[in-house]
Parts: sequence; C-alpha cells; structure tokens
Amino acid sequence: MTTGVLWPHIASSLYRMICGLALALVTAVPVGMAAGRSRRWDALLSPFLYIFYSIPKVVFLPVIIVVLGLGDFPKIFIIAITVFFQIAIMVRDAAKAISEEQVMTMRSLCGTKWQDFRHLIWPACLPGILTALRTSLGIALALLFITETFAAFSGLGYFIMNRMEVRNYEEMYAAILTLAAIGIIAYMALDIAERKLCPWKK
Repeated sequence: MTTGVLWPHIASSLYRMICGLALALVTAVPVGMAAGRSRRWDALLSPFLYIFYSIPKVVFLPVIIVVLGLGDFPKIFIIAITVFFQIAIMVRDAAKAISEEQVMTMRSLCGTKWQDFRHLIWPACLPGILTALRTSLGIALALLFITETFAAFSGLGYFIMNRMEVRNYEEMYAAILTLAAIGIIAYMALDIAERKLCPWKK
C-alpha cells in the first residue's frame, strides 16, 4: 500500500461496486414500490422477481461479457442485476405493509400523491432499502472479486489473482485485507446512514 500499487485497483473496484449498487437502486426501488402499492403490478412483477431472484446470476457472466464486451459495464451490470432482485423484493414488502388506514389518514388531510410518497411511502420503504443494501454488500463484493478475475486487467480481484500467480504473497494478502476493509467500512456507513435517516426505527 505504501508504494501506491494498490490505489488504481482500489479505485477500479470501488467504481464498479458503487455503480453496480447505484444502478440496482435506481431501477429496483421504483419496481418494488410499484409492485407493493398496486395489486395489478404485483401480480405482473412478483413471479419474475421470485424466479430470477433464485437464479445465480454469475452463471450468466460469460454471456454478458460476450454481449457487452470486456469493459467495466459487464462487471457493473452483473452486480446490479444480482442486487436488484433483493432490493426490489424488500421494497415491495415494505410498500405492501403500508395499511389502508395510513393511506386514508393521509387522504383525509388532503395530501397529494407527492405528499403520500414523501411522508408515507418513502419513509416506510427506506429502512427496507438500507437493509437490502447492507445484506447485499457481501454478495456485491463476492461478485466484484469473481468478475475481476474474469477478463479484467484492473481491480482488487485481478490484483489478488495476479499476485498469487507470481507468488507475491505480501501484496496478495494486502489486497485481500483491503477488500475486506471496504466491506466493513461500507457496512458501517450504511448502519450509520440508517440510524440518521430512519430515527423512528430506534
């Protein structure tokens, strides 16, 4: 780490993981909310969510690389689609748990749809979103490692395997510890975010 050898690989891995999680968030949250608040959308989307959730997405990595190429996007995409289903299901369950009494209370106060979302639906779903992200971190890091050992020339996964092949075990272990530290720091950050953003859960 003192030589700066790891920094470019850390940057590559962080970029892929953050982009993958962000892509999963911006797609899964609307899908989960739609399924949770509409019986029609729930009937349409839930079978697909459950079917594809149970399939290990990493088996599609060779196909994704063939279709999307060897750049960063295939690695980001495989992380995103894996985390997507976990977030979507948890958000759907949180949105579905909102009672009709709560909805009617908001309507009796002449709340608009935006106010319903801001003051009722979003606060109800936010803990589920953060919990899904926290539980998905381990999966995201594992996928990050796997994808970076497959047709990659940067990232901590690539660096670990490369250093193993050349028997530079000191740098290999340093990279492993760095990957573990990223997971711990990210988990702690989400835990802090949940306490700050969801004070009503205390």
